[in-house]
Amino acid sequence: MSSQVRLRLLPSARCLYDEPIQVKVTGLRSRQEVTMRARSTDEKGVMFSSSATYRADGNGEIDLNRDPSIGGSFHGVEPMGLLWSMRPHMLHKKFQKSNSLNPHVVKFSVHEEADRMLAEAINERFLLGDGVSRVPVRHGAIRGALFSPPGAGPFPAVLDLYTFGGGLSERRAALLASRGFLVLTVALYGHDDQPQNVTEVHLDHFEDAVIFLKQLPKVGGKGVGIISRSKGGDIALSLAAFVPGVEVVVWINGCSANVGIPLCYKNHQILTPLGFDFNKVIPTTSGANMIKCGVGNPLLEENKGSVVPIERANCRFLFAASEDDLNWDSKAYMDNMVERLKLHGKDNFESVSYPGAGHMLEPPYGPFCSSALHGMLSLNVMWGGEPKVHTAAEVHLWKKIQEILRAHLSCDAAQTKSNL
Repeated sequence: MSSQVRLRLLPSARCLYDEPIQVKVTGLRSRQEVTMRARSTDEKGVMFSSSATYRADGNGEIDLNRDPSIGGSFHGVEPMGLLWSMRPHMLHKKFQKSNSLNPHVVKFSVHEEADRMLAEAINERFLLGDGVSRVPVRHGAIRGALFSPPGAGPFPAVLDLYTFGGGLSERRAALLASRGFLVLTVALYGHDDQPQNVTEVHLDHFEDAVIFLKQLPKVGGKGVGIISRSKGGDIALSLAAFVPGVEVVVWINGCSANVGIPLCYKNHQILTPLGFDFNKVIPTTSGANMIKCGVGNPLLEENKGSVVPIERANCRFLFAASEDDLNWDSKAYMDNMVERLKLHGKDNFESVSYPGAGHMLEPPYGPFCSSALHGMLSLNVMWGGEPKVHTAAEVHLWKKIQEILRAHLSCDAAQTKSNL
């Protein structure tokens, strides 16, 4: 490495996962062209990396907040481009970061001709802010983890339905707790002593989680919020329609109907499953499949028993849909729900759509995922989205989620947040 070249991460090399950083290089020759790289290994041992070519200014400095990439994984001025443009070194792999106790570690480096490294720096991107606690939960049939901000509270309570794909995902819940929310994330199957698969979903399981949250001494407000994506979306809608105590539902790229498997409540099936036609799956040369046309149409008479009666709900809804979602037509589902609520004289919703974004909307600045294994279908599938536009959608939505949860969960303590 060069003793003169310095790579700096500002304001600190340690930050929360959802926080932007400024990347600067000093000590280069005037107008020198270099390659900047980022690399990281996920929890499954899969390597992710990105690279971009930059030209230093007359003082031998590069500032990613100011200077454009002139080639590589992305082009133009993209301050966080080296993070979101990281790609897996294996096909159809989603970046796995579910364990909240360890940071997402990214190694940045600067290289000149012949791949000689001039400088490097390590960015530790934490899911848990200072003072945020994580407690495993085994209460009745509930299996999950509870994340609490520092202090006595009261805090607004959120149930995170990251349910399908098996196991427990903690990223979103930990970050929300770092922003001042008390969050319970629950697993449906494949975690702790749970079965490895399910053939039906029991809404009672999630009702117990709502009750558990409401009874915690640090919880403020009248009820709880629910955040969901994909299949978790129809479970969240069903909770709002059938279970008391739900104040806010955040629905991200879900369906308006109960998808895939029967939904039961109090020992009765309450919604039939919306089916999937494997004959409509379209293979691609990449090895991932196009499945968007495979999901049944919830508007057809034969499928009306699967549609969630959201007009029964009195909560506030935030519907967020990506217009390039290749998993299913989440924008059409959102439009159908908005129309349904209006027909019933309801205005308890807000909707937002994102042109160019794909299915996998996550907290921002993680590697963009274009294709991966589908948790329910056991197929590699295309998720859709253009990386730059998709990341901008994640940044916008993440802020909007926190705003609506704060506004409708009636707890002033939500204005606090944890920092590293």
